[in-house]
Amino acid sequence: MITMTMSMAAALAAAFVLQLPQAASFSTPHRHATHRHRPITSALSMSVPNSFDTLTSGLASIARLPFGVTVSSDAKRLQGSAAGDDLTIATLYDIENDMECRLVRERISELDLIVQTVVPAASHSRVFVDPSYEFALPEGSEIPRLVLDDGKAIAGSEDILAYLDDTFAVEGASSNDEEGDAKQQTIDAVLKAASFLPGLLRTGRGQQVCSAASVASKLPVPRPTKPLILYSYEGNQFCRLVREVLIELDLPYELRSAGKTSPRRAQMSAMTGGSSQCPYLIDENTDTATFESADIVRYLYKTYALWTPPSELLEGASALVTPLLKPIYEKLAPLQAGSNGEDTAAYDAAIAKAKSEIEEEIASNAVVIYTYSLSPFCTEATALLDNLNINYKEISLGKEWIPGLIDDPVKRATIGLMTGQTSLPHVFVGGKSIGGIFSGTPGLVPALEEGTLMKLIDEAT
Repeated sequence: MITMTMSMAAALAAAFVLQLPQAASFSTPHRHATHRHRPITSALSMSVPNSFDTLTSGLASIARLPFGVTVSSDAKRLQGSAAGDDLTIATLYDIENDMECRLVRERISELDLIVQTVVPAASHSRVFVDPSYEFALPEGSEIPRLVLDDGKAIAGSEDILAYLDDTFAVEGASSNDEEGDAKQQTIDAVLKAASFLPGLLRTGRGQQVCSAASVASKLPVPRPTKPLILYSYEGNQFCRLVREVLIELDLPYELRSAGKTSPRRAQMSAMTGGSSQCPYLIDENTDTATFESADIVRYLYKTYALWTPPSELLEGASALVTPLLKPIYEKLAPLQAGSNGEDTAAYDAAIAKAKSEIEEEIASNAVVIYTYSLSPFCTEATALLDNLNINYKEISLGKEWIPGLIDDPVKRATIGLMTGQTSLPHVFVGGKSIGGIFSGTPGLVPALEEGTLMKLIDEAT
């Protein structure tokens, strides 16, 4: 338990440190006049949301209250449009974690609009890298970008917001209380000045396409033939978690606003048998309808990604902590195996025996993974293999590498002598060392990102 606590604490610190350079980009409005596509460093920066994501998403929602939560009193939706299905926008190019895009989505929620197609336009999206894509845009196109039914495009939050108010808000429906209006204007000015906070809190999410769904992958990425439908509203922390993943998986979707006081909630209740909970995802491609954000995210990864990324927190720990511990592991592993004993012949014989066992294990199984039962890295590695439906043989060397918790220090030391890596997990495919979950030759996740893992497994089976 001590090892797990230390690992997770290090991971939290590492993840925060790794994201600091990105956080600066939210201090000013982010305009997408140019797009410099950074290499996809890892799938881990966009993994399944955890409790930390839920917390920071909640804080992001609080930072923007009361925007994007309740249908506005000046919305035409509440001024006589019974069904509201005519209050639609054709296409919105969007980046979830972008301040200007957020302002647009907030107003869409307040006006209770339907967006027929929300097109992800984040870094590495098909929009900018696949000219044959039906929603392709020229490099340098400004985001957010609204496209009307007649094909007219409106770019930039200021012009889009003006269009939305002119088209979907009732003129003169707001309060005539000048003193109250002045107070509200002051509050709005303060909140606008702090509008960078949600982006800062959600740094690293909803900003670029995950490598598990990138067109740059050498494997075909599954895509829906019918558009996904999402009932959502901007100010909901759980809706944000789903929208982030939709952007990261580069999945266009139909957005049906369902904020507080929205008549659309009654429609949801009729469809679901009584629930108007958001988010609510409908996928007609698989006849699936799901409520809970965690269930929706897992479904999206399982259905429309090449794999489900492991915990992002562990990536930070691996990047910062593992290099520091590697020299310790290299010195400690032989000592734990008995290299400092007087009988060197016995040690050499033990190593030779362990090597023979390992060679037999990796020769008789296409995929072998050596693990510790208490290691979060090992747990994530086996979960990743399970998500990929890969058959593998797991061989545990104990609870952890700490003296007293390791059951087979000789085999661990032998793996180090054979591969140069004593840390676990350690994956072998077709008798060849792949390494750990994030690093090695080249490592489990890097092999997935390079498109080589499945090829190696096919060759070994």
